[in-house]
Amino acid sequence: MTLKLYAHPFSSYCQKALIALYENGTPFEWKMLSHDKPEIYAEFAELWPLRRFPVLVDGKRVVTEASTIIEHLQLYHPGPVRLLPEDRKAALEVRNLDRFFDNYISTPLQAIVADALRPSHQRDPYGVAQYRSQLDTAYGWLDPYLAGRTWAVGEHFTLADGSAAPSLFYADWTHPIDARFAHIHAYRRRLLERPSFARAVDEARPYRALFPLGAPDRD
Repeated sequence: MTLKLYAHPFSSYCQKALIALYENGTPFEWKMLSHDKPEIYAEFAELWPLRRFPVLVDGKRVVTEASTIIEHLQLYHPGPVRLLPEDRKAALEVRNLDRFFDNYISTPLQAIVADALRPSHQRDPYGVAQYRSQLDTAYGWLDPYLAGRTWAVGEHFTLADGSAAPSLFYADWTHPIDARFAHIHAYRRRLLERPSFARAVDEARPYRALFPLGAPDRD
């Protein structure tokens, strides 16, 4: 039975799931979430009333949350690229870095973007300043961690890198990564060169006008 992915190409968490699918060439049906396809959005809302995407449908299974989708794919639809190492200790480190990128890069950057979407009288400058400070702290931890590393954990591309790719991509648009963080910039470039993520970035290009802070003329 064909996998179905309810997703939008400009969403960072959807890109995270797409990276896993593209890494292994896993066939799936893309159920595009958009205003001009209300019937698909209605299907999606019925499957997952919290209406957070992506959502993967695998037969009778409805799988939510990008990290869980990736683990589901490895368990039920494995391919040549293992995004979670077999070694349990290495897998724990991968999951830890996955949480770092989701919680300490994606979460504050998305809060800043969400604030920009509000009417001007409802914006929260104090909150935005705090989120920017959180990103600075996260960048400060990540840069020395990446020294001497090609990928986030070990010598192979993993779930942690699939999480890092869209997180750092949009983070640098939202709260630019200071030039002194050379290791992060080099890692971000490697991620952009990864074919699975490069494909996700290209598929999202038509939607860059949606970025409320203004998409930079790069990447």
